[in-house]
Amino acid sequence: MKELFLSSKIFSGPEMIPTRFGYGDGLVELGKNNAAVVVLGADLSSSLCVDRFREAYPDRFIQTGIAEQDMMALAAGLALSGKIPFVSTYGVFCTGRAWDQLRTTVAYARLNVKVGSGHGGVSVGADGATHQALEDISITRTIPNVTVIAPADYHETLKATVAAASISGPVVIRFGREKVPVITTDKTPFTVGKAEVYKDGTDVTITACGQMVYESLLAAETLAKDGVSARVINCHTIKPIDSKTLIRAAEETGAVVTAEEHQVMGGFGSAVAEVLSQNYPVPMRMIGVQDTFGQSGDPDDLMEEYGLRSESIVKAAFEALKMKKG
Repeated sequence: MKELFLSSKIFSGPEMIPTRFGYGDGLVELGKNNAAVVVLGADLSSSLCVDRFREAYPDRFIQTGIAEQDMMALAAGLALSGKIPFVSTYGVFCTGRAWDQLRTTVAYARLNVKVGSGHGGVSVGADGATHQALEDISITRTIPNVTVIAPADYHETLKATVAAASISGPVVIRFGREKVPVITTDKTPFTVGKAEVYKDGTDVTITACGQMVYESLLAAETLAKDGVSARVINCHTIKPIDSKTLIRAAEETGAVVTAEEHQVMGGFGSAVAEVLSQNYPVPMRMIGVQDTFGQSGDPDDLMEEYGLRSESIVKAAFEALKMKKG
């Protein structure tokens, strides 16, 4: 474990903070240092934590109401006028309902619009299937000119939000609702487009995004007890993906497991498979939601229900190892 990079409490009662707090705090930090930053909300200011920006910079906050398509188009106009607009709403709305505006109005013209895509994954909980974004990675990473980031915790979400303002063109930042373990620190390296190896290993690679990075670290600890050396990679930037780090890991370990709180089809695992199948094919297993909608329930129960805990990653690692040896 890279002790200097990660929280010392990962395995002993980690601090729990929602990633959306990082988005809200990142916007406030940006507002302080960049007068071009404006924030748009769709009647969900408190839920997305953008009320923090609204309170600090009311003249640079626009409330559009429940009109996500209009909000995306308005952001495009603001970008054309030299502003850096951050569109903020739930992932099912900003990447689903406003997909045409994101694709045709924003991305086609390479406009400098940033998208805060909140409430990703089944861990949204009681809001249920209609509000649980499980397809957002797949439908945004296929749009040309769009950068897609899924931070692992509070600190990474804050860093991703601040970094997004410096990237030319559309950026989608995916984050969740519930409290998740804080695994990084404010000093942990974070560069858009560069995956970070959080644990070295020689037998199998586990690469993940979002809160599944924490589950991957837990899985690696369990595997170590069984004599399996697992490399853990935080691949927070899904597009552009860090092909170099992934290919090197495949070459050196010979087996790969991906983990995401998203549909397994077309998502993060598919992005990794696209890289490895064309450069260095190895046995792979993918952990994620298996072609089904979510449901209402306690977030912890739902993570268990859909096989998104470390136990599933451990099982997948042994399956990949068996294929490797066979």
